[in-house]
Amino acid sequence: MKKRSGGKTSGKAKFLAPAPPRLYWTPHGSALKHCFLCGGRLVERYVKNEKRRRDVCVCCGIINYMNPKVVAGLIPVLPDGRIVLLKRSKAPAQGKWTFPAGYQEMGETVAQAASRESQEEIHLRVKARSLVGIYSYASSGVVTIVFEGPVRRGQTPSPGDEASAVKAVPVDEIPWGRLAFRSTIQALRDWEKGIGAR
Repeated sequence: MKKRSGGKTSGKAKFLAPAPPRLYWTPHGSALKHCFLCGGRLVERYVKNEKRRRDVCVCCGIINYMNPKVVAGLIPVLPDGRIVLLKRSKAPAQGKWTFPAGYQEMGETVAQAASRESQEEIHLRVKARSLVGIYSYASSGVVTIVFEGPVRRGQTPSPGDEASAVKAVPVDEIPWGRLAFRSTIQALRDWEKGIGAR
């Protein structure tokens, strides 16, 4: 089997580029012992043309890239201007508040994933309308893409499997000190600024 383009490896280099941050996803990465393509053993090697260490298959030479996953989020906006937040019932950030968000699935767009998460987590059918922002951090293994969407009249939010409570809050009552993630805070700040600019 041919090696993947750019996947050649060499011995130790004199100067190594700093390894990408490995924080909470480290256990996941270290648990991957075999190649996804041929099942061969993975070993960490210096990849010369990429100037960093990667997990490389000893059999076929394929590089096992550890890339961030996409999280889609949606800020549901009620007709009266309030937004719907949920209290997380599971780790991470259990007991903290956020808007519906979750991993994008294969076969759907990011906007579709955001709308699906709203239906699953707070039982509201909301179409992702406009982009609020994209949030990523060197210490995090996800890229969070957040939209806003209008909630049509006649719908009542209720907690899904990952929420212990839901509530509708006006802008001036957002619980800033009890929000779940950095991206939650930044997205809501950006959304708040957007309201003022309209």
